[in-house]
Amino acid sequence: MSNFSDALAENAEAVTQVLGHFLVVDDETPEKSLTEAMRYVVLAGGKRIRPFLVTASAGLFNVSESSALRTAAAVEMVHCYSLVHDDLPAMDNDELRRGQPTCHIKYDEATAILAGDALLTKAFEILANPATHPDPKVRCELIEELAKAVGEEGMVGGQILDLLSKQRTLDKPEVTRLQRMKTGELIAVSCEAGAILGKAPEAVRHALRAYAHDLGLAFQIVDDLLDVEGNETDVGKKTGKDKAAGKATFVSLLGIEHARERAEMLAEQAARHLEIFEEKADPLRNLAQFVVERRS
Repeated sequence: MSNFSDALAENAEAVTQVLGHFLVVDDETPEKSLTEAMRYVVLAGGKRIRPFLVTASAGLFNVSESSALRTAAAVEMVHCYSLVHDDLPAMDNDELRRGQPTCHIKYDEATAILAGDALLTKAFEILANPATHPDPKVRCELIEELAKAVGEEGMVGGQILDLLSKQRTLDKPEVTRLQRMKTGELIAVSCEAGAILGKAPEAVRHALRAYAHDLGLAFQIVDDLLDVEGNETDVGKKTGKDKAAGKATFVSLLGIEHARERAEMLAEQAARHLEIFEEKADPLRNLAQFVVERRS
């Protein structure tokens, strides 16, 4: 997997450069602290798995590198916005993210809220720009699908379910639905974005959605395992939170070994959905394996 790790790192660096291009601090303006906070969040590193899904799926349809990277940057802005708000005292009240102080600790709570708001809206500004794709129908579809993935039927809806889970114990179907919404929908739209950019037919998009569905669940199960087995230095955030909060997770419901087996099964199943793309989908297959083997 060393070659894949290199490819993941190279893609992350390319996306980071684009993100930096979109967020330039103007020292002459009093609101520069907001842009500084936005840059602090998005340039903090990370594996950039969601942007990789965008560029890898775009590669299946010969989408231009510029279009793919702009879309990938927009998706990463949305992801980073969600992390900023997720870390707030009103949500998970975390003080560490990607190995550094969370945004509200580095700055303050009000700045963190506004930085998240600005990143979310900036993402849609990028997607709406003709430089992302010359066809306005493609741009509109990207905006629509991303909005659905992160709204009340997707990531934000999943977050409210996560908050409600602190009040009662969820069963496996409820945990699966929560994680599909909170984590899986953004992963799914990241993967489908390449097909939208490439104007791919519905049958092809269906295969990518199926892949992303299984990948998203595998990703979350590994996250649950890392919360139990990982250490703070490697993971880059506080561990043991779910157990301390008494939250139901895939690990608490299945046990460590069965959870790991389920993640591996889902990764293998995800890869099988890519057969129609033959070897062109190897980056996505490698990502599925990487997800279940990661330690951070």
